Amino acid sequence: MRSWKSAVGLGILMWVLPFAVAFLVFPFRDSARPLFESVMAVTVTASAVLLGLRYIRPGATPGEGALLGVVWLIISVLIDAPLMLVGGPMQMTVGAYLMDIGLTYLTIPAVTWGLALASRAGARGA
Repeated sequence: MRSWKSAVGLGILMWVLPFAVAFLVFPFRDSARPLFESVMAVTVTASAVLLGLRYIRPGATPGEGALLGVVWLIISVLIDAPLMLVGGPMQMTVGAYLMDIGLTYLTIPAVTWGLALASRAGARGA
């Protein structure tokens, strides 16, 4: 890992950006649920791409990219848990959380792993 401090800071931002968008589009959560879910999936993916490009340097290994994504996923879940599961405003069950939000967070390591693969290929001139 290039910098744990940077990884954690960007990981917090990885949670904040989708949260801010969710706050803005929350009225659609009940009235147009597919739209809300699509906006959130695109937001999480775009955030992972933008922040991943900021962190991952040319020649990064796929393992570094995957580790970064897992760190960001863990940070997001740790921040979410009090809000969504443990007495927070959303009051979701663990199963509902995993199906609704947790699965979307799996895009984070997929994106960072892919960015590292591309970075590695680019560094080799492939």
